[in-house]
Amino acid sequence: MSTHPPFDPGPIEAIAKVLGEAGSGSDISRYFQANRLIDDSGESTKWRRINSVFLKSQSATKSANQILAFIMSYLVPTRFVGKRDDFEHHRSELNTILILHGLEYGKDGQFRYTAQAKTLDEAEARAQGIRNKLAPRNTHHEVYRYCKPELMQENYFHAVFEASKGLFQRIRDLSNIEGDGANLIDRVFSVEKPLLAFNTLQTETEKSEHKGFAQLLKGCAAAIRNPLAHGVIGKQE
Repeated sequence: MSTHPPFDPGPIEAIAKVLGEAGSGSDISRYFQANRLIDDSGESTKWRRINSVFLKSQSATKSANQILAFIMSYLVPTRFVGKRDDFEHHRSELNTILILHGLEYGKDGQFRYTAQAKTLDEAEARAQGIRNKLAPRNTHHEVYRYCKPELMQENYFHAVFEASKGLFQRIRDLSNIEGDGANLIDRVFSVEKPLLAFNTLQTETEKSEHKGFAQLLKGCAAAIRNPLAHGVIGKQE
């Protein structure tokens, strides 16, 4: 990236507060050293240390490049293996600030120029993406587990596909039965010997509800997952 102009003190403070939550004091010291940034602030609070060092760096270099380099090393994706939610949270908070200045920090740990947001509402909406749209609907956490990467990219085609795959994997996990599609549903949701049940199966109405639920699952396999897996996606490959 070419020389990036300095940030104003307000954005630097906001960035420092985000980064202060993304690691321990020793982490910050280690990455200061790796980026040849000297912390002589005398501060003990993490974000205040970062804020002081960043302000001093900008004053000396007349650019924000050392700040951006520190972020790329400190918020490198490999540091958050097994903690994807933490990485996305910090990245989203950071991007809410950066998008107001025409920058965005990607999932790959690289900065890109982007259209500058004109308002905080616009910046937050673009940084949070589709996750904000799903949160008020009390979306089940398993949906995020199976299709979060696609949702964060707002790729609805693959989000639906991954969610449908995740649904059948969830059934296998809960029932300890291998199988797929209609065969899996018939075994797991049998009315006579169910491994998983939609209700108590004590009345004819409950049995009908149970059967209906099983049919919906079969329909998901037949109408959504199978056509995507064997049709459009197959052609793309």
